Amino acid sequence: MPKMKVVGVVKTDKMKKTRRVEIPRLMKYPKYGKFVKARTVCYVHDENEESSVGDTVEIEECRPMSKLKRWRLVNILRKAEVIEPEN
Repeated sequence: MPKMKVVGVVKTDKMKKTRRVEIPRLMKYPKYGKFVKARTVCYVHDENEESSVGDTVEIEECRPMSKLKRWRLVNILRKAEVIEPEN
């Protein structure tokens, strides 16, 4: 069976070799039929600690690596823009 691949945004990089990635999606509200924003949170294994907050990344399913980690980083699609303050 092929492994599922998804695209999301890194929200936290405070843990060693682990990133918290949020995958946005639209969900149809059952009663009224309105579309609402929802998100799925995945904990991702980043062996080389390449990604940082705000990066758009592609992740892939893998074997369980810990209690929460079931995904691994495939590649970084877009780096976050760093805004430096002017002095």
